[in-house]
Parts: sequence; structure tokens; C-alpha cells
Amino acid sequence: MSTVSDVSPGSANGSSLSARVRIALAAGRAAGWASRVAGRGAGTQISGRVMLALAPKILEIVGAGRRNVLVSATNGKTTTTRLMAEALRSIGAEVASNRTGANMPAGIAAALGRSPETRLAILEVDERWVPYVVDQVPTELLVLGNLSRDQLDRFGEVRSIAKKWRAVCEANPSIPVVANASDPNIAWAVAPAHNITWVALGAPWRQDAATCPSCSALLDWSVDSYSCPECQFSQPDAAYRLDGDGLITPFERIELQLALPGAWNKMNAALALTAVAAHFDISPQQAADGMSDLEMVSGRFSTHRLADGRDAKVLLAKNPAGWTEVLRWLAASDTSVVLAVNAHLADGRDPSWLYDVPYELLAGRDVAASGERALDVAVRLSYGGVDHIIDRDPLSAAVSLPGDVAIIASYTQFTHLTRKSW
Repeated sequence: MSTVSDVSPGSANGSSLSARVRIALAAGRAAGWASRVAGRGAGTQISGRVMLALAPKILEIVGAGRRNVLVSATNGKTTTTRLMAEALRSIGAEVASNRTGANMPAGIAAALGRSPETRLAILEVDERWVPYVVDQVPTELLVLGNLSRDQLDRFGEVRSIAKKWRAVCEANPSIPVVANASDPNIAWAVAPAHNITWVALGAPWRQDAATCPSCSALLDWSVDSYSCPECQFSQPDAAYRLDGDGLITPFERIELQLALPGAWNKMNAALALTAVAAHFDISPQQAADGMSDLEMVSGRFSTHRLADGRDAKVLLAKNPAGWTEVLRWLAASDTSVVLAVNAHLADGRDPSWLYDVPYELLAGRDVAASGERALDVAVRLSYGGVDHIIDRDPLSAAVSLPGDVAIIASYTQFTHLTRKSW
């Protein structure tokens, strides 16, 4: 366990960088600035790409001399990363992090390049890139949340990612891991690690965990755990456990009083709090207090003013598990809903996942099918018996609906909505 002083501001490797690397960092920052000024986006990806083009080994170089924590999951990794960073900053630690959600090598290089003197880094990593980043960046801790289907045309099946993560733990068994015991794919992937802190987060989405990752037999699921009837694989005992609105630790129960909405963010917070409390010498209550005021993460849950003066809340949903959690959260309200879906590379070009989302939960409320794939959404809603209107423009669709409005958007639609002036 690290002490508080270990995460206080301190020197990383900024003072020993070569002239080539310094030029690459400066050029990358300039490219990012130009992108922001031109209104082309946050500038993070172009910044990192310039850095990598000028110094291909820059990720290894800017990652050296730091205490690097890598966070990955299909859903929730951006929020978990931000919650961990906020908890550590609340005790005075200086933290480098890719807070915009740019989680591939270019984004990670840009995040580290912005803060060459910062000793502690909490880094979100795309699931596919975990093996590469662990190879390049000295890793002090892995924080792994969940695995489910996400853009099968880009990622492949869930099991393929689990195999890659297991290979990482086999090759680097000494790296400590904080892992979600409630996800069979995660439990199997991290089993070779020698130092695992388990946290039971619950498994509201089980559709991608029907079979044993060890022997492929059908798993037996109870209310809150799983086991394989054919082999010895079963849910690990967890010292930390999410229990309603609280996290049960080995010593006390900590209430999770979050400004962020939804049961899924309780899961993100429980994972973040477990990682901070178990790995760093920080009071769990102090860490929970440090993350409690966070209201928005990279535009998620932001509220915007429509042309008619009403407000609309914008939510991101990228895959069946994420969409399902958002729809369940909305079920307690009578909010009108715009479903804005694109199918660009960053969304996944295959929209067949629409049929794995329980849109039937929207029956009886005002709904609009929107985005570039509005007609695909409309067909899915029709099959589900959900009355709806069709309008490809999410803002126009929102104005057409009555009362409070939530716009649930796929990645590229969400990015467009949160960056534009309403």
C-alpha cells in the first residue's frame, strides 16, 4: 500500500527528456492548440499523433519515472478514471490523466506529455490497447471493471478481449490488480495475477457471461454470484462489496453520495473507491468525499438549453449493456426520449446491436428515433411496440417532444451534441 506522501506532487522525468522528445511534446501541444482554436475538437488525438510521429517511443519515455495506474472496462472506464483522480486530488495529490476520454496510445501520450513533471498518472485505456500500454508504460496498478459486447466489427467477441487481458496478467503477474469479481470474464482474465483485490459490483447485465470462460459450460447464476457446474471456476470472495448505495469494506461501510446519476455510476464509484482505498493509504471516507461532488464527466449527463427554452439532458450509450442501464434509470421518470444513433467507425458500423437493447421499456412515453441511423432505430422501436416520431436531427426531435427531454446518443452523436453551441 502506498502512503499519501507517495502521491504528493513530485518530479517525474520531465527534466531529463531528450531534445527530440521535447520538440515532439512542443509540436504536439501546438497541434492540439490549433485544433481547439479551429473548433475541430479537444485537440487531444491530434496532439498525441504528432508526438508519436516525431518520437515513436514517446509513450515509453513520458511514462517512465511515474506511478501509472491503468483503468479499463467496456463501460464506465472514463468515469471510474475521473472519480479516482478526483479522490486523489482531494488529498493534495497532483494527478496526470486523460480526462477527455482519449484512451488509445495517442491520447495517453498527449495526457502524459501535458504533465511531464507529474509523478502520478491515472490513465483510462481502451480495452484492445491494454496489452500494448502495459508493455510501453511501467504499470503500478491495473483497475478492471467489466467486459461486454461493444462494436463487434472493431473489437471482436468478448472472449477475445478476456484472453488478451489474461495474457497480460500471465506475463506480468506481479502487477497488482483491482478487479470486479461479479463479472466472470474479468475473474477469469485476472486469475494469473498474484495480488488481486476483488470488489463485488453486481451483474445487472449477464447476456455476455452465460458460459464459463474456463471450460465453456453454462454457468449457474444465483441472485448475486455464479459458479460452473463442470469445473472449479466460481465467483471469487470479495473483500469489498457494493451494497445498494454503500460500499462495504473490510473495516466499515461507506455511503456513496454521488452527484452523478444512475446505478451504473454507483458501480463505477465503488470500483474507483476500492482501488484508491486498497492501493493508496487514504481513508475510504475521505476518498468518497473527494469524488462526491463530481457532476459531469466529458459531457456525460450535461444539460443544454433547447431553442424553445426547455432543457434537455444528454446521455452517452455505446453498447447494449450501457443502453440498458440508461433505459432502466429513465424508467422511474416520465421524460420524453430522443434516441440518436450513428454508425461511424467510432460507433461501430454494424447497428444490429439495437435488437439486444430492451427498448420496450420506453412503451407509453414520447419517443423520437433520430441520428443518421434513425430509420434503423425506428424499425427496432416498431418491432418493440413503441410509438415514435422520426427526425434525424436530435435537437429538432427534442423540440418536437413534450416536457422534460433526455437525448440518449451513440458516441459520434454525443460528441457532436456536447461540442456544439445550442
